[in-house]
Amino acid sequence: MLIKAAARLGLLPPYLFAELDRVKREVQQTGVDVISLGIGDPDLPTPGFIVEALKRAADDTANHRYPDYQGLDRFRAAATGWYRRRFGVSLDPAREACALIGSKEGIANFATAVVDPGDIVLIPDPGYPVYYSGCVFSGGEAYFMPLRAENGFLPDFGAIPGEVARRAKLMWLNYPNNPTAATVEPEFLRQAVEFCLRNNIILAFDIAYSEIAFDGYRAPSVLQIEGARECAIEFHSLSKTYSMTGWRVGFALGNAALIAALGAVKTNVDSGVFQAVQEAAIAALDADDRTVREYCSIYQQRRDLMVGALREIGLECAPPRATFYLWAKVPQGYSSTSLTEQVLRRAGVVITPGSGFGKCGEGYVRFSLTVASDRLQAAVERLRALRL
Repeated sequence: MLIKAAARLGLLPPYLFAELDRVKREVQQTGVDVISLGIGDPDLPTPGFIVEALKRAADDTANHRYPDYQGLDRFRAAATGWYRRRFGVSLDPAREACALIGSKEGIANFATAVVDPGDIVLIPDPGYPVYYSGCVFSGGEAYFMPLRAENGFLPDFGAIPGEVARRAKLMWLNYPNNPTAATVEPEFLRQAVEFCLRNNIILAFDIAYSEIAFDGYRAPSVLQIEGARECAIEFHSLSKTYSMTGWRVGFALGNAALIAALGAVKTNVDSGVFQAVQEAAIAALDADDRTVREYCSIYQQRRDLMVGALREIGLECAPPRATFYLWAKVPQGYSSTSLTEQVLRRAGVVITPGSGFGKCGEGYVRFSLTVASDRLQAAVERLRALRL
């Protein structure tokens, strides 16, 4: 029998981190001690009080059955309560909140909820690959908004052609940004909301890195902006904030009709988040931010170590105010992928080519700060020996 996959799969590039893992395994098989600064997977452990909450909840047989599709009432109340304390935004947990199996799942499914074949989806370039894959799976047409250094890695709404804006159904934005680590102030979000309202575009804001911030920076929520509740939905994850990447739990908040549309998709494709995990997430969201601040301090120390070291060896990068990424310019004579391959094969260090996040990522590489400082230092020494 000839097995033929759906044609839409041919529109997707290889998933970036899956390809990195393949090459990494290949190098490891030669006996090299590979230091991975590729994927943004926190090495700091999930705080103990969250783990203990999971253990208690896992012993409760009531949590062994199917969970509520939209999430436990208590979980959605915890999520909206956290937003009220953090951003000063009051939301209805029954109508304006939905539990997610991590924000990646919600982002992918949201396109299914709102994008029809032929609709234009405005996607940042470079950007998180799932914005594009969700568009493809829904039959949408991607229009890429360039993020350039000269504009602070922000899209220029004025450069979007009028015809594109009129046909656009959905815009994705993500700040603090992956991969560039760029940040925004509320004024930029006000411009985004005004643009979307003017053109009848849904605004989806990915705020997964909001709490990984330094130097006094406090990331804003788009839901703080007047008019945002008419057009916007926001995706948040506990993965980065609480070092819970493997737990797969997050939430979406915002416009009630958009939350309902996402919920309708989810009731047909998944059975919700394991309730014991939701109970642990409630413990996280209800707690003070002491552990989060402690972890940010560690990431900041790593940031300062790496920025200084990379500059010493000729890689230009600015110290970011948020995320645990460094976005560094590629030296002359290299492309993003050629530098990445050289560094992995000759130095045993995994970094991420900027081109893997979109055409406008060419000329950059991304370093993740999710390994201990001694390993970061070892990675720098290996890079120094390459004499890039």
